[in-house]
Amino acid sequence: MSDITLRTEGLSKRWGAFLANSDVSLTFQPGARHALIGPNGAGKTTFINLLTGSFMPSSGKVFFGGEDITQLPQHERVHRGMTRTFQLNTLFAGMTVLESVALAISERRGLQSVWYKTVANHPDVIAESMELLATLKLTDQANSITRSMAYGKQRLVEIALALATKPRILLLDEPAAGIPSAESRELFEVLANLPRDVTVLFIEHDMGLVFRFADRITVMVGGKVLTEGTPEEIAADPRVKEVYLGEAEHA
Repeated sequence: MSDITLRTEGLSKRWGAFLANSDVSLTFQPGARHALIGPNGAGKTTFINLLTGSFMPSSGKVFFGGEDITQLPQHERVHRGMTRTFQLNTLFAGMTVLESVALAISERRGLQSVWYKTVANHPDVIAESMELLATLKLTDQANSITRSMAYGKQRLVEIALALATKPRILLLDEPAAGIPSAESRELFEVLANLPRDVTVLFIEHDMGLVFRFADRITVMVGGKVLTEGTPEEIAADPRVKEVYLGEAEHA
């Protein structure tokens, strides 16, 4: 299983009589840009919560790089390379972008005692921070106070903080939510250019962004996987058009 970043086996989550996820078995390949789509209430966010350890499954298993991590707590999953943006989205409102990213990198390196005012004493941390900001096209924002930035740029800083953990898989729950369309396109263009050693799994309702960015799409309905395939296969699937894309009646 070394050629698989993440997989689930019969993953289910039940609250009383309500089955939020039912027998979800999926595989995520290294470097994939994998979208999870479906109508509201399809169980997409619950599935992400099961992957990250926010919820424990009622049944089924989660494997990360071949290791069974089903019972591991969230922080252990982060240490192994699974990062979800909201886990790290405290943007230190009064700090600059560079200070925020440098602090996240210092924590990953075990330099938690290094306060951001003294991080300049670690030029290697600054160098890695600037390299990461360049990847996300945030170099010109390095000295900006995060609270003064446009919301779309703040979302990019969240992603920078997540990438500072050196993840093998990055989980994004509606990264473009609340962002103007021009900024959301910019955000996804940046994500598209992330190194291919990072697998990206994202939930998104903007189908234009999904079909432009994803190379694999899973459609969930009622807590189950309806189908999975390439963007071309999903766009042509009459079941997907009927239950989600809303095109069956116009076909």
